[in-house]
Amino acid sequence: MMLKAYKFRLYPAAEQKTRIEKHIGSCRFIYNWALEQKIKSYEQEGKSLSCYDLNNLLPELKQEYEWLKEVNSQSLQGMTKNLDSAFTKFFREKKGFPNFKSRKNPIQSFSVPQHYTVDFEKNVVKLPKIGEVKAVLHRRFEGKLKTATVSRTSTGICYISILVDDGEELPEKQEFSADTTVGVDVGIKDFAVLSTGEKIDNPTYLKNSMKRLKVLQKRISRKVKGSSNREKARLKLSRLHEKISNQRKDFQHQISSKLIRENQAIAAETLNVNGMLKNHCLAQAISDSGWSSFVTKLEYKAGWYGKNLLRIGGFEPSTKRCNVCGYLNSNMTLDVREWECPECKTKHDRDINAAINIKKFALQAQSLIVT
Repeated sequence: MMLKAYKFRLYPAAEQKTRIEKHIGSCRFIYNWALEQKIKSYEQEGKSLSCYDLNNLLPELKQEYEWLKEVNSQSLQGMTKNLDSAFTKFFREKKGFPNFKSRKNPIQSFSVPQHYTVDFEKNVVKLPKIGEVKAVLHRRFEGKLKTATVSRTSTGICYISILVDDGEELPEKQEFSADTTVGVDVGIKDFAVLSTGEKIDNPTYLKNSMKRLKVLQKRISRKVKGSSNREKARLKLSRLHEKISNQRKDFQHQISSKLIRENQAIAAETLNVNGMLKNHCLAQAISDSGWSSFVTKLEYKAGWYGKNLLRIGGFEPSTKRCNVCGYLNSNMTLDVREWECPECKTKHDRDINAAINIKKFALQAQSLIVT
C-alpha cells in the first residue's frame, strides 16, 4: 500500500476562518483535557485510560461545554487517538512524555478522518461543519481519501494535507552495487559531501536572515503588549521565519530528489542530533541545516521509487579513519579539515573521507564488499 500526502493552500472566507479557529481551539482543548484525565487516572487509580475510554466521556463533556457541539465530532475523537499515539511513542521509542498543547505554537492543526470531498473542477474542498473552502488544487490525484489535516500557520495561512491511498504496492527494492551506491556525509560548512567528491554548499538561510530577524525581534520588544502595532510587528517576524522554513524545505526536496534519481542506494550516518544540539557553539548552525528532515525525505522517497537507504550507526569513526588502510587518527580535532595518513601516506579531505567510509561501512553491513 502506497500512501502519499498532498498539501494545498486554502482560502477560507471570513466565516469559515472563524469555524476553522473553533475547530483548532476545541481540538487543542480536547487534547489537553484527555492528557489531564490520563495523568489523574494513573496517579489516583493506577490505571491508564485508552482512547476508547476517553471517547466515551466526550458526550458528557459536550453537555458541560456546549461550544464543542459546533465542531466535527470525528475531529475531536482524533485528538484522543493522537494522544494515544504520543504515549505509545513515549513507552516504545522513548520520544519524551507528551506535553500539553499551547495556543502559542507556530502551527495549529486538526484532523478530518472522513466525510470530506475534493472537487478539482471547482477548486474547492468541502469540510464537515465548515463548508466548501476555496483551494489551489495544483496537483491531481486518484485513490482512496484517508485522513486530512487542516493547519494554520502563525501568519494566518491555512493549508490542507490529504493522505491518499492510490491502491498500488510499493515497488520492490532495486539491486545495487558499490558502483551504484553513494555515501552522504552531512555537515555545517558544506550541507552534504558525497563519496564521489562532490560538495553541496550549505545555503544557511537562517544565518543569512539573522540580521533582519534581530531587527524585527527588537521592534516587537518595543511595542506595547496587546496592541495592534505589536501584532503587526509579530506578523512580520512570523512571515520571515516562515520564508526561511520554506526555503530550507525546497532546498532539501531538490537535493534529496537528485540523490534518489541518480543512485540505486544512498548510505547515510545515524546522528544523535538532539545530543549535538547541546553544544551551544554549534546548535544554531545544526538547526539551520535540518539534517533530520533531510534524511526523512530521503527515506520516504527511497520507498516510493524502490531505491535503498542504508543507515550506519553513529558510533562508527567515519571521519577519523583512513578509507584506504583503516588507520584511526584518534587525536584529530574538529578544526582539522585535511590530514595525511601516517601509515599509507594518503592525503584526505576530512568530509570526503567520511563520506567514503560511510559508503564502505554500509556496504560491509550488506556483505557486498569484503574487508
